[in-house]
Amino acid sequence: MAELVEVLVDSVRVSLMSPQRLVVLRQVDAERYLPIWVGPYEAEAISVALQQIEMARPLTHDLLNNVLGLFNARLIRSEIIALRDDIFYGLIVVEVEGRTIEIDSRPSDAIAMAVRAHVPILAHAEVMDLAAITPDQDLRTQLPPSSVMPAVRSDSATKTEDSSRLSIFEDFLTKLDKKKPDDSDGTPASE
Repeated sequence: MAELVEVLVDSVRVSLMSPQRLVVLRQVDAERYLPIWVGPYEAEAISVALQQIEMARPLTHDLLNNVLGLFNARLIRSEIIALRDDIFYGLIVVEVEGRTIEIDSRPSDAIAMAVRAHVPILAHAEVMDLAAITPDQDLRTQLPPSSVMPAVRSDSATKTEDSSRLSIFEDFLTKLDKKKPDDSDGTPASE
């Protein structure tokens, strides 16, 4: 069996330059991060689970967890097993009637399932060695802050951090000249 490294969802990030999203997994016992590009719907499914938002109707990953439960199957872990040709591969590992079954999965779906079921997410050590980055490499050089920003963090970010991030928008809005819709001479309108 391959050596496995436990990871947690550190954040889900939004790229302002493309429709893709980035899930950043953080190694539990070291300062290494595994960034995985995912689609917007998968990112939303992960974000909803991280924030523990109750939906009126089950999302696809909730439905799959419900089906597993109806068949007395239990999700025991999700794995990121390989990286080939810039594509990550995943597994959902299920236990049913004492047997362990490995189900092929996209990593984004495996992560969404694990977050909902509160089970470990494991990455093969080889995948971490190939694709993980460390703070020494400076994450910002790989993910430009102007094009990528955090959408959801799984750990509790401080309100100070959030308000300082939003202060840029506040400064911008206060500097805007408000004009009347019918003001065509370009002079600022008074309030």
